[in-house]
Amino acid sequence: MTEATQTADDAPARTTHRFEAEVDQVLRLVIRSLYSNKEIFLRELLSNASDALDKLRFRSLTEPALRPSEELRIRLEPDAANKTLTIWDDGIGMTRDELAQNLGTIAKSGTRELLEKVRAAGQKDAPALIGQFGVGFYSAFLVAERVDVISRAPGHEDAWKWSSDAQGTFTIEPAARDVNGSSVVLHLSDDHVDLLRTWKLEELVRKYSDYLEWPIELKLEREKADEAAPAEWRRVNRGTPLWQRSASEVTPDQYEEHYRHLTHDFEKPLLWRHFRVEGTTEFAGILYVPRRPPFDLFAPESKHGLRLHVKRVFVMEDEGEVLPKWLRFVRGVVDSEDLPLNVSRELLQDSRVVRTIKKQIVKQVLDGLTQLANDRPEDYALFWKTFGAVLKEGLHYEPDQTERLAKLLRYESSAVEKGALVSLADAKARMKEGQKAIYYALGESRRQIESSPHIEGLTKHGFEVLYMIDPVDQWAVQSLREFDGTPLQSATAAELDLGALHLGATDEASEKAREESKGAVEALRSRARTKLQEHVSEVRVSARLTDSPVCLVVPEGGLPPHLERLLRATQQDLPPQKRILEINPDHPLVRALAKLIEAQPDRAEIDEWIELLHEQALIAEGSPIEDPGRFTKRLTSLLTEAATRAAGA
Repeated sequence: MTEATQTADDAPARTTHRFEAEVDQVLRLVIRSLYSNKEIFLRELLSNASDALDKLRFRSLTEPALRPSEELRIRLEPDAANKTLTIWDDGIGMTRDELAQNLGTIAKSGTRELLEKVRAAGQKDAPALIGQFGVGFYSAFLVAERVDVISRAPGHEDAWKWSSDAQGTFTIEPAARDVNGSSVVLHLSDDHVDLLRTWKLEELVRKYSDYLEWPIELKLEREKADEAAPAEWRRVNRGTPLWQRSASEVTPDQYEEHYRHLTHDFEKPLLWRHFRVEGTTEFAGILYVPRRPPFDLFAPESKHGLRLHVKRVFVMEDEGEVLPKWLRFVRGVVDSEDLPLNVSRELLQDSRVVRTIKKQIVKQVLDGLTQLANDRPEDYALFWKTFGAVLKEGLHYEPDQTERLAKLLRYESSAVEKGALVSLADAKARMKEGQKAIYYALGESRRQIESSPHIEGLTKHGFEVLYMIDPVDQWAVQSLREFDGTPLQSATAAELDLGALHLGATDEASEKAREESKGAVEALRSRARTKLQEHVSEVRVSARLTDSPVCLVVPEGGLPPHLERLLRATQQDLPPQKRILEINPDHPLVRALAKLIEAQPDRAEIDEWIELLHEQALIAEGSPIEDPGRFTKRLTSLLTEAATRAAGA
């Protein structure tokens, strides 16, 4: 809703606007509970000013008219008499429409999703979510009763003033400003006037924003006798980019503040890597691995990457040219001495320098993750549960990194309790005598795999099975054919080679019974092959089953059933995938049915029971059956017959 009032006959209107409903709620959350440390408002506003200067310098590379005649800077101007603190910059500035959009709405942030996540997270986790959605400007209301923003966009003669007291509305009216940029004027509440002290502001700048590249100048207090003298300003930040300093000079707190500046994430990063490469190609950077994922990590349209600098000048947000897609969770800065300032994405895609940088970034990240896994396994487990599915994409996209990535992989396993993770090295160390491969099973969940007949023989005899339950595992494991010389084998695949292992019964009586029923079981197999030829490609005797009568296995090159269902939901024309039906020759049901075929081959129920076994195998793997109604009738008939016999007995 907008109300307009005329301020002069021929002057632009002063307008009053209501915040979007979601923004109003965000303001209340910010002011009431989200920021426990209120002094960080200065960090947020200085970071915004720094971004405005970055944007102006970037645009000036292609728009010479925007190049400033003086050095760009940020200024802090405390005014004790009026109880105001002004954060001034000569950066990109905003037009009237941009003020309304950027400060009256949360553009492109998914505000409804933000609020839902904040409510679900509670006070403890909410600050990280606020940071992810980029609403740090509103932290100004932690210390201010009213906030004015006076801004002028480059190339425009007019300036505009945005003003609000965070009570649901804001106004926009004409203003005066000599140069482009923005001034954020905080009308401080009585509880926060101590922020106007010079020493206090200097302390906060050095604590939170010392690493910012742009000069931050503080207006010094005048002596009463010199009130007519020009204002004096002193630079209060060092301004050397953190990545250009020696790692020994940078404290953990400074790394963490730099990370917050880059990401607006209030959580500390899990790890960081500070590196410098010198030689034929020179570049430096800092890479961070977050503690929690951004809300759009798996969104197809999301853009993730590093901030790319050339000779300390920010030139663009990399969207994949420097950072591989399978490392899209990494945040940070890369600064090259060799790329041109007017670098384009087309140049990045065909640059030897970029290929060298990309290779070094991959090395640095994998080195950091390896160290994290070795030194802090609990933190690595947190990383894996958060980003493991993304990292595994590297097995598919970058096969030459398979050996290094294989050491970082973690899976749930039949050998450990739910929630615990094991490495491939752990699984190999636990291999039993005669075991030729590391076994794994693909599925939708641990619970679904644990109840699968495919692994019952392996687990019953103490062989470990890794549970691969991420959708990406089907493609990732195709590049992971072995680990440290030991092949990986799917427990659900038709070509499972158990070698010298024998999972069935081995006592003398069982062997005798198996031999006696061999011919009858062969007759059942032949009958089932004929009856189910439209549904399965083959029927064969199983070497993996112990407790279940039948199971369906995936032929070589076929899709696991859960992925087939997923693809079929989006691709209606997906051709039918015929699997192989395996029967357990030692199961009482199979033997009884085999004997029945031998004794009464023309009995009508035999074909129905064969179909029932096939449907049972489908249900066991989680696949739908073709005719649920018919299945129910057959099952009811069998139960009725069994119950009648039991009652008669």
